[in-house]
Amino acid sequence: MPNILIIEDEEKISRFVELELSHEGYGTGKAMDGRAGLEEALTGKYDLVILDIMLPELSGIEVLRRLRRESNVPVILLTARDSVTDKVTGLDMGANDYITKPFAIEELLARIRVILRNAEAAGEEREKKPAADVLEAGGIALNPESHLVTYRGEPVELTNREFILLRILLENRGTVMSREKLLSEAWGYDYYGETNIIDVYVRYIRQKTSDDVIRTIRGVGYMIE
Repeated sequence: MPNILIIEDEEKISRFVELELSHEGYGTGKAMDGRAGLEEALTGKYDLVILDIMLPELSGIEVLRRLRRESNVPVILLTARDSVTDKVTGLDMGANDYITKPFAIEELLARIRVILRNAEAAGEEREKKPAADVLEAGGIALNPESHLVTYRGEPVELTNREFILLRILLENRGTVMSREKLLSEAWGYDYYGETNIIDVYVRYIRQKTSDDVIRTIRGVGYMIE
């Protein structure tokens, strides 16, 4: 079974999550502050990290930033904050998902299953997938393998989540994609987040390219022609 690292400074929450994960058959590790958590996460022993944002020594966001320099291990953020900005910041830094405290353990377990299943499927897909073609439309060129994006010949710097969303729209160019469909494609089938996060990321992409690149289909969603 997969091993999961819990980085959480509240002992009651940490112990509760540890017991539930062990009951489900997962291996577990724990850290009570950001610095120790980062060191443990970088050992490579874990298949997923549950990371609290509010930590002593190093914040969860800083742990995530440093972790992403060396590792793509899936990360679920635990946060008491409920604003779209906080969630977007975590996702932009490379988190795979987030859950807001207080949370139901059943929901956390469901998200863990989805992320681990997606990570396994992505690994299998990478092994058998042939070289991808460059996706082009509306002046944009996106290389799925090199992650290079240009707009009218000029390079565009996108975050990982912006890149994924733009790639999905390009792969489905000419088709209207609902916000729910985009969430499903970009965050996983069982993603529980709010659809207005899609609006935030579309706005970011437009700011880096052009307002004309992604069309808004009122009451439905978005498309690239």
